[in-house]
Amino acid sequence: MSNPGDFAYTVKQQADIVRIIGDYVKLKKSGAQNFSGLCPFHNEKSPSFSVHATKQFYHCFGCGVSGDVFSFVQKIESSSFPEAVRSVATKLGIPLPKQQFSPGEAKEASLRGKLLDLHEAAAVFFEQQLRTPAAAGAREYLTGRGITDEVMKQFRIGYAPDSGFALRDRVKQEFDEATLKQSGLFSWKDEAGGISAIYSKFRNRIIFPISNEQGKVIAFGGRIMDGAADKEKAGPKYLNSPETPIYSKGRVLYNLDKAKEAIRKLDYSIVVEGYLDTISVYTAGMHNVIASSGTAFGEAQVKLLGRFSKNIVVNFDPDTAGAAATERSLAMLVEEDFNIKVITLEQGLDPDLFIRKRGADAYQKEVIQSRKYFHYLIDRAQAQFPSRTADGKVKALNFLLPHIQRVPSRIVRDELASEIAQRLSIDSAVLRQELKSAASSRTQKMKTESTAQQVSPAENILVRVLTSHSAQDEAARSNVHDVLAAEKLHAGWVMEPVFEALLKASTEQLSAPLELPMGDSDRSRLASVLMQSDERDDFTETTIRVALAAMRRPHIERALQQLQPQIDEAGRKDDTLKLTQLSAEKLRLKRALDESMRAGQGR
Repeated sequence: MSNPGDFAYTVKQQADIVRIIGDYVKLKKSGAQNFSGLCPFHNEKSPSFSVHATKQFYHCFGCGVSGDVFSFVQKIESSSFPEAVRSVATKLGIPLPKQQFSPGEAKEASLRGKLLDLHEAAAVFFEQQLRTPAAAGAREYLTGRGITDEVMKQFRIGYAPDSGFALRDRVKQEFDEATLKQSGLFSWKDEAGGISAIYSKFRNRIIFPISNEQGKVIAFGGRIMDGAADKEKAGPKYLNSPETPIYSKGRVLYNLDKAKEAIRKLDYSIVVEGYLDTISVYTAGMHNVIASSGTAFGEAQVKLLGRFSKNIVVNFDPDTAGAAATERSLAMLVEEDFNIKVITLEQGLDPDLFIRKRGADAYQKEVIQSRKYFHYLIDRAQAQFPSRTADGKVKALNFLLPHIQRVPSRIVRDELASEIAQRLSIDSAVLRQELKSAASSRTQKMKTESTAQQVSPAENILVRVLTSHSAQDEAARSNVHDVLAAEKLHAGWVMEPVFEALLKASTEQLSAPLELPMGDSDRSRLASVLMQSDERDDFTETTIRVALAAMRRPHIERALQQLQPQIDEAGRKDDTLKLTQLSAEKLRLKRALDESMRAGQGR
């Protein structure tokens, strides 16, 4: 968060959010102050992502994400707040001061910087070790897999020596114990043993550096040597870095730093499982290849991939486990409206082995001939559940229905229903009815949830009054603030937490309302309201009176409902005094309700 007087605040005041976001998203003018484009954080066909040029914030009406220029850079580059501030400042040509952030932020930024430096030093060390006599077996293995010296250098492939201390001794003079322990590169048995008790996690392994989107090394994957004396003691075939402050497996796609421009240019990506598969496909001339670092896609990886292309060709392991993982992984891609194709190579061949046996041209042909995902699923269903019997048809249909229901487009679902009905020899009307019932239930649930969370017109108006910067609205702003604070009219409404934050905020804080303390869903609703406001909203006395009356009315009605049982009870007890008092209160509330109704009609 930026505060007046600090460096981040200075950068934010000078930043043009439209220009910064425009480097990542193609924006078009849409209205007096707004720019719109396709949201980079979820897949969509119609633009729902908006940037407000005057108020300097963004909001997506599709996925609800919103924030300022720094939160956008943090989210899209998976960076910390200090790193985002530095990035924006660099784009603007603003010199960086020595002390930019709070002690906590500076400490976090310092640690991330040290870890990046340490990983770079480790990558250089592993590369150098690959050239030593001790790594002859590693070089022989890589050469046997068709990987040349040039490719080894291009992908920075290295070797971790069979020593627990070689890497530690190389870097211990430059990096402190705390940094080494948080890097994920080392283990230790004695917490109090100091640096001398630290030893390398990667030993006697071929090393594959893992880089972030900007090409900085953030983790490693290590393959055990085939000739390891005790493979059980040496650990798994592939050992990957654990989660660290700079590495989260579910947010990284291997080789994206090299592949992203080709993916944009060709408008599709090839997704494989492992490091060697990626390298083989890349060196075969298909530079738009990435790996999921395992068969299971995560939500963050799906959104990251969607920023570059919504078209994807998947080539996972063809065995049963691999096929099941393919289906699990692609479920989220289907829901995000990706256009998916699947390559199924002949039994026993992964992309790397296929290219070495059949050649690059043969693999390119497989990519071109890849099947649409649902054709692949139908074939899977028919193979598992022969549709010659009624029972087989039911099982095949039950297998396919959950996949079809994930498809966002009704037209596409209808086309799939026709094709499946034909392939399984079943009545298409029955299948369409099943899909219709599922879609109806899902739509009704979404409508119910949407209605429950809908911001009323009155809330919309009063929020915009409270956040107006115009001097002409000062009287209106003060009036709304006093009425809401005194009568608590916002209690029970959808925007109640937002009103609470706005009423407590100082004039200075109201200049950046999205930075006020509130939940993500409330911040998203506030951003949605602010995005719809003009530079000069017309807040007339009548408009405000109608809005306040609309929010006052439910409180009066509720008070009347609560009063009636008390009146009935006083009547049963023949308590004349209390009955008189309660009747007077009821009359007062009815008059207030009538007045509220008249005010709501603009009279």
